[in-house]
Amino acid sequence: MNFKTSLSFAKEMDENDPLKDFRKQFIFPSFHKNQIRYFTGNSLGLQPITTREIIGEELDDWAHFGVDGHFESRRPWYSYHEQLTKMASEIVGAKEIETVITHSLTTNIHLLMVSFYQPKGGRRKILCEKKAFPSDQYAIQSQLKFHGYSKEDLIEVGPREGEHTIRHEDIISAINENQEELALVFIGGVNYYTGQYFNLKEITKAGHDAGAYVGFDLAHAAGNVNLKLHDWDVDFAMWCSYKYLNSSPGGVSGLFVHERHADNSSLPRFAGWWGHDKEQRFMMEDEFYPIKGAEGWQLSNAPVLGMAAHLASLQIFQEAGMQRIGQKRDQITAYLEFLLENLNEKHEDFLEIITPKKSSERGSQLSILFKKDGKGMFKKLTDAGIVADWREPNVIRVAPAPLYVSYEDCWYFADILNQNV
Repeated sequence: MNFKTSLSFAKEMDENDPLKDFRKQFIFPSFHKNQIRYFTGNSLGLQPITTREIIGEELDDWAHFGVDGHFESRRPWYSYHEQLTKMASEIVGAKEIETVITHSLTTNIHLLMVSFYQPKGGRRKILCEKKAFPSDQYAIQSQLKFHGYSKEDLIEVGPREGEHTIRHEDIISAINENQEELALVFIGGVNYYTGQYFNLKEITKAGHDAGAYVGFDLAHAAGNVNLKLHDWDVDFAMWCSYKYLNSSPGGVSGLFVHERHADNSSLPRFAGWWGHDKEQRFMMEDEFYPIKGAEGWQLSNAPVLGMAAHLASLQIFQEAGMQRIGQKRDQITAYLEFLLENLNEKHEDFLEIITPKKSSERGSQLSILFKKDGKGMFKKLTDAGIVADWREPNVIRVAPAPLYVSYEDCWYFADILNQNV
């Protein structure tokens, strides 16, 4: 599309935006003297206007029914997670049997690594991206240590000298070169720092060809990029709900286990009562019989208030649809990129976008590396009402989340930069 730098063009784009009315379904922060332009949906999404109402209904039912709310409330708590499954599965391209909403993100990382990291003999190494989100690195290192191994058994694939993102061919080469020793490939679907979206389909195939299990942390991918976990044959994945999925600070997590593992009794797992066969759960027996599919990885009963917040957002995603969200994601991210590159030409190369240029290799995020005084620029943006995200040593992450960020917001962001170069 032929973008233009004028404010009138941005307003015209907003007027013609098929998703424009969804912006009204979110609450924008009011703490600033200026109108907030919110670009941190990759860290914490905005609150849907229905969240308070849905959580309030659960509180009312708790007050009215007490313990009987588990079965008598308007959305019975005993099976609360089940009403989230279909909507969540559609977001990640999974079957319902492969999806469950439960626990927190890092808890799910550990639970699934218990099942899918199975070192045997010389096949014990884990391959991951270099500079993954720290929680992933901590989880991987602790799993290695738990099995009696060390960081020497961790294969980290990073950018080449002088580059910011990881070349796809380097990931595939690392898998192939270590195929005799590789037990697990575990990568973040979208890198939190650069915004790089990895080719999950080809990584999965390469990992399987090497004889390894393959899993992904989709914290920055779910609700952001268009996923097909089932079709890509991914073994397992997990994601949080509070970033692009707008489901409360520290909200509940999603968990995916491919259908082919649904009845695999040879997979080890850490078991809990809520993962036990539903028909026998209240028999209170001491032998664990897992529910078929992803539900069998649950430990405890549903955190209803957190799931209520997730329900509010999932209903919006269902109405909007990931196809339309993806179309706007690509267009509004390209528009913001256009504005920034235009500024760069005007002001003689004062910034660098380190996120890949191809829409197939990024989601709704641009990571901007400033050549000097990035922190000073970040403060000026903040003072103007821009809510973005600072990452050391000199990067501002900006996420034009399609459901509530407007083209005018992007124009305003670029205009503030222009005034302060």
